[in-house]
Amino acid sequence: MASRPISTSLQVVMLLGVALVSSAPAAEPSPWLEIHSTHFMVITDAGEKKGKEVALRFEQMRAVFAILLMRDRLNEPVPLTILAFKNDKNYYQTAPLRQGQPIGVPGFFLPGEDQNFIVLNLFEEEPWRAVAHDLAHVWLNYNYPPVQGWFDEGMAEYFSSIRVDDKKYEIGSDPELNPAFSEDLLENQRDVRNAPKSLTELLSGQVWLTLPDLLTMKHDVSNYAESTHHTLFYAQSWMVMHYLIHEKKLPETGTYFDLVENQHVPVEEAIQKAYGVTAVQFDQAVKDYFHSLTPLFLALDASKRASSPSNAPQVYQFPAPVGPSDSAIISKPMRESDAHAVAAEIKIRIPERREAGLQELQDLATTPDPTIPVKAPKSDKADNQTGPLITVVGNEIAHRALAWDHLQRGEFDLAAEELGNAAALDQRDMWIRYYLSLLKYRMAQTKHADIQGLPNMMQDLRVVLEWYPEFANAYDLMAMARLEGGGPVAAMQAEHAAIQLCPRNQEYLYHLAKIYVENKKWEAARALLDRLKSSSDAQVASEARGELERLATEQKYGISSASATAGQKLSAQPSPFDVLEQDAAKRAAAGAGPSGSPGDRRAAKFFQGRLVGVDCSQSPAAVLTVTEGGVVLKLRTADYKSLLLIGADTFSCEWNNRSVSVNYKPGGLSDGDLVSVEVR
Repeated sequence: MASRPISTSLQVVMLLGVALVSSAPAAEPSPWLEIHSTHFMVITDAGEKKGKEVALRFEQMRAVFAILLMRDRLNEPVPLTILAFKNDKNYYQTAPLRQGQPIGVPGFFLPGEDQNFIVLNLFEEEPWRAVAHDLAHVWLNYNYPPVQGWFDEGMAEYFSSIRVDDKKYEIGSDPELNPAFSEDLLENQRDVRNAPKSLTELLSGQVWLTLPDLLTMKHDVSNYAESTHHTLFYAQSWMVMHYLIHEKKLPETGTYFDLVENQHVPVEEAIQKAYGVTAVQFDQAVKDYFHSLTPLFLALDASKRASSPSNAPQVYQFPAPVGPSDSAIISKPMRESDAHAVAAEIKIRIPERREAGLQELQDLATTPDPTIPVKAPKSDKADNQTGPLITVVGNEIAHRALAWDHLQRGEFDLAAEELGNAAALDQRDMWIRYYLSLLKYRMAQTKHADIQGLPNMMQDLRVVLEWYPEFANAYDLMAMARLEGGGPVAAMQAEHAAIQLCPRNQEYLYHLAKIYVENKKWEAARALLDRLKSSSDAQVASEARGELERLATEQKYGISSASATAGQKLSAQPSPFDVLEQDAAKRAAAGAGPSGSPGDRRAAKFFQGRLVGVDCSQSPAAVLTVTEGGVVLKLRTADYKSLLLIGADTFSCEWNNRSVSVNYKPGGLSDGDLVSVEVR
């Protein structure tokens, strides 16, 4: 089904010529900085020193969580931006509302399918601690298979007690312990009435849940929406995890989960097999461990007294795994309008702030910024493009954020227009390519039609993955594009990459089931769909049930509608994005890469196989030998230190007999230049 073409004016906007820089009076220097560490981006108006401290604290917290999870590295399949305000006013104008009032904590986490955000109030002490619980859930979702709720909440509560400085980290205190007295601005103290019990107080009572009841209790917070943590479930989950970490029993816990989740062994039998003790003995060991933690009871006693210290003593203390000299942190100025656009983008993702955020974005998108060069289109003689002169003004991030909002509401023409405006201001922004691909996919889904501009969508996604090699959603979109294009084997490779990066995402698993069907792997598809039909994600559960009903027909006749039309889907078709795609093709033909500088015009290829050797004799160049099914490729990188890696933090010349997935640009039939390597 063909989509309605975009307007002529938008086509003119998309065919941009050279930049015309308008003269404007000098503006005041922006107070905003964009700070990058190894794994985080911080946007702040609090100055370079404070901004770098924020980046360092998050690097330290990430390193500590990897230690707790016994992982060499952590996946980060969704880009994360940290917005850190220097004062209360801007923070509380952005924060979510509870009963009409801003939340009372100095930091909050905002999840998204495309990107995650953290917002901090740097006027408060250690605001990063306010998001530690949510971060633990994020990293578990990205780095640990789906398991029983007690494990996730126990780990999140244990981690949320963390305190870090330049030399050490402390952990293990009661994360839900609050002072019995509060202090107002005049330093007058008053007692807090009806304060909820801390976890230590809850566990000090006579009644605990039985261990089998705790371990089998249903608890799903996949959407990060949680109620009170002051319950016996949270308290016991916290203490069980406390015990497992201190006693170094996480490997046995992995065995336990294999028994109960995969082999469906009863809980008490699984405890006996995994830990070598009965459920009663395990329960008593946890209780004995709790009563041995003297610092918890000292902190509880201190909290009852007036003028109690704000920093309760922690149970454990260790050297910081990352220090100020261990993490390369760089900063650069950021336009004030860009920072305001990011803040407004966050607001439109908070329901009660959406209208205010939309107004701010629309103002930014329609108001010329004197610090931004104004670009105008010119006629393109090659295509005989003529028309009125239209100038694109405003802020690129604002246009891009408005496009996202239209996408969420199925307003596809408006989304296309805003993406065109954003591209007119900055064609190097990879988010535009990603949202353009997502827009094509969503349009096809909504209209039950073919994906328009499929080859260009695949190319855009390749560029996005070169920019952010761990972007799980981009791999998922690539899998769906490859499936529609008639490449179910390549689709499966891309979907497996998405699932490896984000193992708990139910939609990725459903897409994998569809790929199994297309590959005629009937039993694998049926087994996965049977599991997904009871998914906590209602949409996935409904789609899985529908796919099961169609599976019998697919299996009987051995062909699907997707296969029958695969050849047509790669042919040229009318698309609302033809102008953008033609423009991209022209730039590619002229030798312009994603950054606008002369680049390699060869199309990237994907290959999965076994790495059988690495030749570093011409260091820093390296040649990797990868083989699969009788095919042997010799793939070269000019500098292995700058090679994009997935699944490994650093390149090793000693790698051998490793399963790998590579993106490369072919030289001949059996050689090429590496773009990225995923090591398993």
